[in-house]
Order: sequence, then C-alpha cells, then structure tokens
Amino acid sequence: MEFVKDILKGSLVGVANIIPGVSGGTMAVSMGIYDKLITAITHIFKDIKKSMRILLPIAIGALLGIGILAFVIKWLFANYPVQTNLLFIGLIIGGLPIIWRKTKEQRITAGAVIAFVIFLAIVVFFPILGNGQGSEVQLVPSILMFIKLFVVGVIASATMVIPGVSGSMMLMIMGYYNPILNTITGFISSLAAGDIAGVMSYMWILIPFGIGVVLGIFAIAKFVEYVFDHAPAIAYCAILGLITGSPIAILMMANITNVTIMTVITSAIAFIIGCFVALKLGE
Repeated sequence: MEFVKDILKGSLVGVANIIPGVSGGTMAVSMGIYDKLITAITHIFKDIKKSMRILLPIAIGALLGIGILAFVIKWLFANYPVQTNLLFIGLIIGGLPIIWRKTKEQRITAGAVIAFVIFLAIVVFFPILGNGQGSEVQLVPSILMFIKLFVVGVIASATMVIPGVSGSMMLMIMGYYNPILNTITGFISSLAAGDIAGVMSYMWILIPFGIGVVLGIFAIAKFVEYVFDHAPAIAYCAILGLITGSPIAILMMANITNVTIMTVITSAIAFIIGCFVALKLGE
C-alpha cells in the first residue's frame, strides 16, 4: 500500500515538473517526501538498497506522471485552465502544514526571516522574467547542441529539486520548454506506435538532456543536504517562502480571463480537492 501511495506522490511530482510555474520540489514537500527523497539521493552509494526502496516507487510515479498524465494535464489546461491552476494551488497549500510544523521546530532567527522574505520574492519574480522569454531554440544535431542540452538538463534539474522554483519555467525562459516537451511526447507516441526509427530520432536530444538532469539532481541534492545539516532554520524558512510564493506565481502565469460564476464554483471545488489530496498523501 505504501509503495502504491509513493507512486501516486511521484506522479504528482512528475506532472508538476512539466507545468510552467509549478515546482516539482514544492510538490515533493507538499506530499511529505522531500526530506527522504534528498537523503535517498545523497546516500544512494552508501546504502543502495534503502535508497532504492524510496526512489523506485517515486521514480516510477514521476515517469508515469510525465509520460501519461502529461497528455491529460495538457488537455485540462487547454479546456479548464482556471480550475486546473486552482487544483495545483490546492495541492501546494495542502502541503503547507507539513513544512510549517517542521519550521516551528527550529529556532527562528533574523537570518531565517530574511531568507523567507528573499525566497518568497524570488519565486514571485520568476513569472515576470518568464514574460520576457526569448524565441524557441531549434534543436539541430551538433556537438554544440549536445553540450547545450546537457547544460540545460543540469539547470532544469536543479530548479526541479529546489522547492518553489519551476524547472519548466526556466526551460521556457531559455526557449527550450516546447522543444523538449514536444520531444518527450513525440518519443512516447513513437514508442507506443512501435516506430523504432522515430524513437531513435529523439534519442540524441533525450540522452544529453537526461544525463544533465541526473547529474544536476545529485549535485543540488548534496547542496540542499549540506544546508539542512548546517542551517536548518534558514533552510526551512527559505522553503516556506518559496512555497508561500508559489500560488502567487501560478496565478501570475495563469493569464485568467472570462471568469463566470460556474468557473468560480468549479475552481473552488478543484482547490478543495487539491488541498484534500495533498493532506491525505502527505500524512
């Protein structure tokens, strides 16, 4: 039962990573798996069995979330953008009690309060930066593009691990979001159709990007663990600031128009469902 529960949590983290404005790290905190996820990653070579018991169901869920639910979420955003945004805000808000309890256990200093304010401001600033995104990158096979995709993977993974910072938003700012998303959906479609040539045509993009993502996750996880070990109050307050700012960032990215009474009602229901799911999965 716990294995299935962790798969569900992982699927939400995976979906969150592909939605601009929503942070996979924030979703991991909301689901109550962030701490053990970081520990499992940083100690994988010291205790591989224990780490794999934690990482395997979450990884399976994340892959399912990206590979299957991505199509569902894409449809929901196209047809019910307000309700879908409120659902994710509910998932984030529902996870706040978990991080708040851990923050209260720390001795709050002036530095911790400053960290809260700074990181809240950072996550709110990102959508403003995103509005000035450049043109999309054309993915043409070359050694230089291979290196660029590796670097983009490292940057994207770092923002995926840090709560409150959207990796997909960073990709959008750099002009890689739609090209990478189209590559992932194209790869999955080719795989489902048994089109080997189509699958291979996407591998030159996915391999360097994937290597960058994996190495980036390990590097930033080590850094996060160091901060938690040496300055836990600052770390928890910074995360609290990032999570508190996330709903604001999502609403800024949502570009909400033509709101009706029915939209308000269904959005409120979606928000409540999100809060309930986060509270239950985070228990």
